Amino acid sequence: MSKNLTHKILEAHLVAGKLVPGEEIAIRIDQVLLQDATGTMAMLEFEALGIDSIAAELAVQYVDHNIIQTDYKNADDHRYLQSASARYGIHFSPAGNGVSHQVHMERFGVPGKTLIGSDSHTPGAAGVTVLGIGAGGLDVALAMAGHPHHLPCPKVLGVKLLGKLGEWVSAKDVILEMLRRYDVKGCVGKIVEYYGPGVASLSATDRETIGNMGTELGATTSIFPSDENTRAYLEAQGRGGAWTPLSADPSAEYDEYDEIDLSRVEPLIAKPSSPGNVVTVREVAGLKVDQVIVGSSVNSSFRDLMVVARILEGRHASPWTALNVNPGSRQVIENVAEAGGVFSLLRAGARIHESGCLGCIGMGQAPGTGQVSLRTMPRNFPGRSGTKDDQVYLCSPETVAAAALKGVITDPRDLGAEMDYPRIEDPKKYIIDEASIVKPSEELRKTTVVRGPNIAPLPTFDALPESLETKVVLVVGDNISTDTIMPAGSKVLPLRSNIPAISRFVFSIIDEEFARKCEEAGAVTIVGGENYGQGSSREHAALAPRYLGVRAVLAKSFARIHMANLCNNGIVPLVFANPDDYHLLKAGTSVVYRDIRRHLSEGVSELPVEIDGKEIRVLLRVSERMRHMLLEGGALNVVRKG
Repeated sequence: MSKNLTHKILEAHLVAGKLVPGEEIAIRIDQVLLQDATGTMAMLEFEALGIDSIAAELAVQYVDHNIIQTDYKNADDHRYLQSASARYGIHFSPAGNGVSHQVHMERFGVPGKTLIGSDSHTPGAAGVTVLGIGAGGLDVALAMAGHPHHLPCPKVLGVKLLGKLGEWVSAKDVILEMLRRYDVKGCVGKIVEYYGPGVASLSATDRETIGNMGTELGATTSIFPSDENTRAYLEAQGRGGAWTPLSADPSAEYDEYDEIDLSRVEPLIAKPSSPGNVVTVREVAGLKVDQVIVGSSVNSSFRDLMVVARILEGRHASPWTALNVNPGSRQVIENVAEAGGVFSLLRAGARIHESGCLGCIGMGQAPGTGQVSLRTMPRNFPGRSGTKDDQVYLCSPETVAAAALKGVITDPRDLGAEMDYPRIEDPKKYIIDEASIVKPSEELRKTTVVRGPNIAPLPTFDALPESLETKVVLVVGDNISTDTIMPAGSKVLPLRSNIPAISRFVFSIIDEEFARKCEEAGAVTIVGGENYGQGSSREHAALAPRYLGVRAVLAKSFARIHMANLCNNGIVPLVFANPDDYHLLKAGTSVVYRDIRRHLSEGVSELPVEIDGKEIRVLLRVSERMRHMLLEGGALNVVRKG
């Protein structure tokens, strides 16, 4: 029977369940990726498991998010992560070495492997045909300990690519075209598999761009075949021996189909404040631009930086437009320097920052009041940049370069009247730099884990009671992101290893008094709309609310990772049986879940809930494994009990 590539990889790693969409499956995880914003908690959770060493074949801890050291907190946490990595047999990539997705692709990605990461953009590993899945910290900790990863079996959306991209159009425009078609929730519960003759025109780093930002579709992950372009990239990285050909069978079938003629894709841009708010660049051309940034989590490869350098070569950015460059890795900027790109960027007025996420996570690079910022980053959720009411647009490196030159949003194709389009070829052999990565050794296993004062003990949570009497503290709308639930930025992220401290900022973007109101209410219900919890994998968006007393979330639908994180932390995720009941709830409404423990224990999927004395019906769409976690008060309680 002909198989698509997704099912080939899943079947090779299947531990439990059947590849039937919606049914829970468990897959073996080969590699683990951690980053410091979420990985600190994941490491604390791994230690709480009492395991002496990692059981996965490879785990890498990256420091790429909280690299600004305004006081002791980040520096202390970095030392904790390095010492814990040494103690438990984990590779360690320090601050400045690069963004996890870029470095993992350079040094560790192997076609056909499974990768779980404590970062929602882990699907960028599709660039080298790795099935990369973002997850919460506890799921990542369990994978490090050798446990399989559980998830609902996704549908497979096959996207056939035809033709090749025209001049001044690049891979960013392809994923923006997907977002224009599907928005931020159109691929929830799906893996996007790209196939067809057009795939051969995309480089490995082009595919990383599409896979990375495919997260914004709501997709579980994305995948590309492993072909000659994959082999060329791995050989250029000195890892040609890791290559193996992998692709769908010629007559493979998919659950859903789509098709993109690459030759018809045009420059696109996502307007504020959603990656799905996509229009053509021409529709917003002429708008004054105050800041541009190329790089960070995505579009930070050699090709992406070099195309900007060549466009700007011999020219200078507009004096009213700040030009910023965030390389994906130390290795990337070394290769750009070797090719002469650093000189061109500097002469154009660029500020070249160290390799890291930086402005993408609100860690510096915040735009000014009312200013327009064009970025090649994957997200522009409200306030994510660090500036309230920010005006952040997402676009390609070519569009960023055109705006830098002209000072206004400009269709990059208009530059064709002034210059030839610079097609960039990746090096046949990269300058390879992995010297900063600390590799595990028996000697390092003797390391004592160092804990600074910012490392707080994990909170403990009680089991689900027989009944829950709660009060609604907040009602929110559709597409609420984890950035809104648990803000990032330079003020909040350094508290990532201290749940009591970071919990004071839960929902602070909407209501600065949210934490206090939770304490007054005792047990809390949050009410949400569609796609509640989209975006980052950060489990703090579940863990910190649970610490404040949130016991249930009533929503129209949930994003995959956040729903798993809610169950992992003992918060019951419930869906309105009748979506119109959403309008019955407001702040202060009494919500009673009578006999909820019995209902969960008996496997009831439609529960009665009392809303100010009136009964409505809600749905609990979780697996038996998740029910068990909810009954016990969280996954860590389950694991500790054995």
